Amino acid sequence: MQKRTLGFWEIWNMSFGFLGIQMGFALQNANASRILQIFGADVHQLSWFWLIAPFMGLIVQPIIGHYSDNTWTRFGRRKPFFLIGAVLASVGMILIPQADFMIAILPALWVGAGMLMIMDASFNIAMEPFRALVADNLSDEQTTKGFSIQTALIGIGAVIGSWLPWMLANWFGVAEVSDEGTVPANLLWSFIIGAIALIGSILITIFTTKEYSPEELAQFEAAKNPDAIIEKDNLRKAKLTDIFDDFRKMPETMKQLSWVQFFSWFALFGMWVFAVPAIAQHIYGLPPEDSSSETYQQAGNWVGILFGIYNGISAIFAFLLPVIAKKLSRKKTHAYALFIGGLGLILIYFMPNENWLILPMICIGIAWASILSMPYAMLAGSISANKMGVYMGIFNFFIVMPQIINGIIGGPLVKYAYGNQAIFALVISGISFIIAGLLSFKIKDKKDIVNNA
Repeated sequence: MQKRTLGFWEIWNMSFGFLGIQMGFALQNANASRILQIFGADVHQLSWFWLIAPFMGLIVQPIIGHYSDNTWTRFGRRKPFFLIGAVLASVGMILIPQADFMIAILPALWVGAGMLMIMDASFNIAMEPFRALVADNLSDEQTTKGFSIQTALIGIGAVIGSWLPWMLANWFGVAEVSDEGTVPANLLWSFIIGAIALIGSILITIFTTKEYSPEELAQFEAAKNPDAIIEKDNLRKAKLTDIFDDFRKMPETMKQLSWVQFFSWFALFGMWVFAVPAIAQHIYGLPPEDSSSETYQQAGNWVGILFGIYNGISAIFAFLLPVIAKKLSRKKTHAYALFIGGLGLILIYFMPNENWLILPMICIGIAWASILSMPYAMLAGSISANKMGVYMGIFNFFIVMPQIINGIIGGPLVKYAYGNQAIFALVISGISFIIAGLLSFKIKDKKDIVNNA
């Protein structure tokens, strides 16, 4: 028995919810540092607040993966988690830019950090089962295409989310400057619109996508490996503590990918946290303590545009990845994409003005497209369908741990080693990308082994 070959629009609808999820992530990535600074955070404190995101991923994703592997309801296997996560994330998105309304009870900075925690936990609840769903529903021959289409939707959602504050301010006249200590109206409305889009896109996936039952997945697995059959009743016997045993037994390919992921996401975290202050200081010439001037807000809006550009490039480049990977192999495609991304981050230091920053963003977009697809395509081919959710969750360890480490050391490095010049955090991120690219050549991709046999 084999999985049905899905058409383009079936794969598109299956991953459409990621468009809304990434709109939310893009709004957070481009604006959370700015919002926290408005509420009183110093530049060197930003990475500590951003620790919330990886800690939520570290805790939530393996647990959600485990339960989505071992849960079957009349609504499906992965779908209930999509919807719960989307609803909770939408609440956090609506409330984070309005944290100052609770200032009589708690400091706005604390409330903002709390809403950031809710958003991150909820994004992880919604996001992890989406990765597993692609691997559940697609054959090995279609996984690269599936994750590439998912990457394209991620890019489209991120472009919209990144550009939304700028579009509201420049196209619709929504105020982009506010009183000190309050978030501008264009940011506030951007998060509200993003919350609505998140719910809507998730519902499209829920109503258009059919999941395979546990019995069907067991039959697919049996076709590849007769010893891997799992009866439906065994789903109820799985224990949460099995996660530790699964971690110990992770495939060799996953171990090799873990180091690539570590240096890739160390770089990404540094870029997301410090891009706004780095560009405000290095390109716009603002002092480190400036976080409320009109020029600073313009720098923040431009960073949103730049983030939209790299996400737009990733959406376009994602369609080329299956073709390139077929010619070069998936691991070489990933390595070269990471080299290009590393060069882009380092180039930011040498750009003469804000318009030239588009060039580095094109490079970063190529790397981002590969990061969102190639590792997952290689991973999906090396693990059992019965463990797809939990291993996708465990794989997240190697995404969140480098972010936690960067979050702990990133702020002190900016303050004490870089003299409060955040641009050097971006240069280090570029070097980290290059290291990840070198490590990619060591990956033993199962598809390469089969093709060379």
